[in-house]
Amino acid sequence: MRSTFMGLETSKRGMYSQQSAIYVTGHNIANANTPGYTRQRVNFETTIPYPAASMNRPQIPGQLGTGVKDGTIQRIRDRFVDEQFRGENNQFGYYETLAKSISQIEDVMNEPSDNGLLKAMAQFWQALEDLSTNPENEGARRVVIQRGTAVVETFQYISRSITTLRNDTKKELDGTVTQINNLAAQIASVNKQISEVEPHGYLPNDLYDERDRLIDELSKLVPIETTDIHYGGNSLDIAEGGRNVFIVGADGEKLPLVLGNGSEEVDLEKLSLSEGNGKLAALIYALGDEDEGTGLYPEILDQLDKYAYSFAQVFNAVHKQGFDLNGNQGKDFFTFPDDQGDYKGAAGSIKVGITQPSEVAASSVALEKGNGQNALELGKVKDLVISEFEVTIGGESLKIEIESGTLQSFYEGIIGVLAVKGQQANRLYYNTGVLLNSVENNRRSISEVHLDEEFSNLIQFQHAYAASARMISVVDEMLDKIINGMGNVGR
Repeated sequence: MRSTFMGLETSKRGMYSQQSAIYVTGHNIANANTPGYTRQRVNFETTIPYPAASMNRPQIPGQLGTGVKDGTIQRIRDRFVDEQFRGENNQFGYYETLAKSISQIEDVMNEPSDNGLLKAMAQFWQALEDLSTNPENEGARRVVIQRGTAVVETFQYISRSITTLRNDTKKELDGTVTQINNLAAQIASVNKQISEVEPHGYLPNDLYDERDRLIDELSKLVPIETTDIHYGGNSLDIAEGGRNVFIVGADGEKLPLVLGNGSEEVDLEKLSLSEGNGKLAALIYALGDEDEGTGLYPEILDQLDKYAYSFAQVFNAVHKQGFDLNGNQGKDFFTFPDDQGDYKGAAGSIKVGITQPSEVAASSVALEKGNGQNALELGKVKDLVISEFEVTIGGESLKIEIESGTLQSFYEGIIGVLAVKGQQANRLYYNTGVLLNSVENNRRSISEVHLDEEFSNLIQFQHAYAASARMISVVDEMLDKIINGMGNVGR
């Protein structure tokens, strides 16, 4: 015999379950703008039907459903899409940082413009050409010295500015390492909190969200791989467990960053990252190795030093072939510190070695004041052909730091290479940004709170709650009829 009160229990369970769903919907709506929040849902489950299979079961036509229960509250997340997002986020972090670094160098070089080194050089060559036509003019001689000083100051400014950028990058690198270590410590802390909740049979959804947000942030900095940890106890089958996090090196080696409830600090000496491996890899590449001249900043500084040193060598050699107004043989127009052993640091230390207009060796013949032939030759320095690190001046070979071409073409090559690197970095920055945005939109379509959908669910659950309450009223009327209405025949 079935229970008369069975309908009350079924309806009560329906009210409780729909009530839970309304509360979860309210939680979703309240967190619609919370960063990293993943929408949640109640997993409704039918309760055990009546009667159970047994020898003493009541003889009724079949099993009757006993209602619904709210089994678990689960967040809506796709692990595969998360992995896609983190992979694209990692590459985006690399090219974003690289494009920024190259852009900063381009801003310093400022080419082509009226304020760059090419313009300063062009004005210097023009001043020499003007001097060749009027070698006795003191004003023309002063202009040559001033234009030479402008060239020197431009060299020094570029060298000093790029060195400052490199020093700033070193600070940013240190800050990024600290950020990685802090994120690892936070992930380990969240793992610990999850390990204290899951074994009791609960799903700590908000802790899962916080951990995923931290891992997303970490993925922009370094390439990572995660593995799962099962905490046991009464953990549900759908519990996500803990996360071990590893940094994936260039050779595929995995360096532990988070192991369960503990974290390891990043050791840059053990870490080897390849191109496209996050912000940290871009900073390491930009910083480079100053001793070996590798990396973004060291390479550009090395090329600039070679140009400044070779330019000074060649110009001084031609200048020494001429004579000044006093009939003295020309001396070094450009100088370096006495301890300047090679070209390293030349762009930052080059100076103008003469101060008096009369010291400019414009003449090719001593005491021939109207002779401007050597000034003309000085103006042609930019076009002297270099072959196998040598240039011929006055029939003699001079070894310099530039392999081939001309002084002019060498610097133009520096600018050209930098421009190509910048274009490539910007193109990949844009492309990875598009891919990242596409994956992010896909993830948001799955996990983000959509208010229209939540409002629709709210109305649905509200109606279901009201229907269950109405069902209780119906059963109550039935019971009233049985209790108060039966047995009154004949009264």
